[in-house]
Amino acid sequence: MTRDLIPAAKPIIGDEERAAVDAVLRSGMVAQGPQVKAFEEEFSAHFVNGKPCVAVNSGTSGLHLGLLAAGIGAGDEVIVPSFTFAATGNSVALTGAKPVFADIELDHFCLDPKSVEASITENTKAIMPVHLYGHPAAMDQLQALADKHGLMLFEDAAQAHGASLNGTPVGDFGTFAMFSLYPTKNMTSGEGGMVSCIDENIARRVRLLRNQGMEKQYANELVGLNNRMTDIHAAIGREQLKKVDAWTKTRQENAAFLSSHLENVVTPKVAEGAVHVYHQYTIRVEAGMRDEIVRRLREEYQVGSGVYYPIPNHRLESLAPYAPGLELPTTEEAAKTVISLPVHPSLSQEDLDRIVEAVNALAKAGA
Repeated sequence: MTRDLIPAAKPIIGDEERAAVDAVLRSGMVAQGPQVKAFEEEFSAHFVNGKPCVAVNSGTSGLHLGLLAAGIGAGDEVIVPSFTFAATGNSVALTGAKPVFADIELDHFCLDPKSVEASITENTKAIMPVHLYGHPAAMDQLQALADKHGLMLFEDAAQAHGASLNGTPVGDFGTFAMFSLYPTKNMTSGEGGMVSCIDENIARRVRLLRNQGMEKQYANELVGLNNRMTDIHAAIGREQLKKVDAWTKTRQENAAFLSSHLENVVTPKVAEGAVHVYHQYTIRVEAGMRDEIVRRLREEYQVGSGVYYPIPNHRLESLAPYAPGLELPTTEEAAKTVISLPVHPSLSQEDLDRIVEAVNALAKAGA
């Protein structure tokens, strides 16, 4: 019997989103307008305790503009993880600053505070952790380091909508935080990003930077970019905001089911006081087994999976020049052993059972 492939990720777009887009198209106000403003306000209230939020056209734009608004530029260093998507390091490099790659801790795949402190130099201006896979970084320890050394703290919250640590939501810790709204994230606007800001001063600078440096038309105050979000995308995001909490609950339930049934693999750990939103449900297997398990999951069981991220940033051709000779052993171990399994809200119980059956069989057999 031929079975349909269980996708590793699946965006959910409903009739509400389609109707919202149609309403924008009928209105004639397609570019940045009232939908964007409403989306910013609603996102702020929903996720970051009312902090000012600025919508942009991508998560990478959000990081880039947040860094510029915070004053990061040539001669500065920003400490980031290497075990993440390249956008984190790219955004630092695009400001003219240097991304400095620190190691992660293996339990939650987030920046290791000890490695961060060892990476601080006289040129360090900020620390920018990634809340990877939807698990919050050790923000209490990183904030203590930032305070001790007089540094700013930024957040790459691309994958962590609704995650929190000790009751504080991600996006409410740093000078700014960026949330991605790419189609495979826990919620989407079709494409886009949202920047939460510590105060109105940073938010105003991000607004200026996204719109050619102007607040009033033709009154350009600084050199800026065109990183605006459209009302079409904002309308999608507003509808997704109404659904994301239920989706997150389903992701957490699906993750709990997998963790209670998977064998012979290392399942995700959740730190004390942390709320994990499972953008990715990431297990670890023996390094020599990983690629074969991924292949056989798809070919024999029709179970999609992902490897995020097989090449650490400090070894990418584009970013390696910033880190000559750098060794990050925990990052390297993660890159060789991780597999992300589906936990998205579209899964049925039959799908979850098939994932468990497949992973357990392959892990037991050593692939």
